Amino acid sequence: MLARFIYRNITINDYFCDMKSILYPALITLINQFQKEYDQIPAERKHILKQLTSFIEKKKKAGAAITLNFICTHNSRRSHLAQLWAQAAAHYNGIDNVACFSGGTEATAFNPRAVKAMQHAGFSITQTKSGDNPIYEVKFAEDSAPVIAFSKTYDDPFNHNKDFAAIMTCSHADENCPLVIGASARIAITYDDPKEFDGTPREEAMYAERVYQIGREIFYAFSQVQ
Repeated sequence: MLARFIYRNITINDYFCDMKSILYPALITLINQFQKEYDQIPAERKHILKQLTSFIEKKKKAGAAITLNFICTHNSRRSHLAQLWAQAAAHYNGIDNVACFSGGTEATAFNPRAVKAMQHAGFSITQTKSGDNPIYEVKFAEDSAPVIAFSKTYDDPFNHNKDFAAIMTCSHADENCPLVIGASARIAITYDDPKEFDGTPREEAMYAERVYQIGREIFYAFSQVQ
């Protein structure tokens, strides 16, 4: 894949954030709202999210790198949304050595509707390569290192493929990918696909809803890390 060569000098260390930088104001506004609504997250969801918290805590206490790979079938929507929120949440909570990736059981493209929805949430997203599978640089703070976003399989060499948590963000990938090679933990945190509303009057609202739901739950999981 071309992106693998364009960004071949990027290493896992490039994802470890400078914790001194402050998130963009629009994101801070959303995070403040998330925090007011943590008690609205259902108990069964909190139980699932605790698995993510526990993985992060274990690695943090060991002083080890914390690598998360968010996986859905096409790596086009939910996995990207979760990856970007997770990297922002690590930054916001001052948790060092967190590198977030995403992938699919097949590669397509980071869907432009999802890109637009994340921009509306407050992320700065710049397209650096066009084509069938565009490449984007995503930032959540002015002086943060950009997250490189494009669609890929979960085991693409661009991703860190050893000792990571495989976080399954869609039920189809969870059911049809029983073995995630290289993962030391597997956590199913699944979400409904906003794709179901593409081309309908509810499209924009449902993408915004999914962005918000994923953001609130990911930030909750990171906020519980001791």
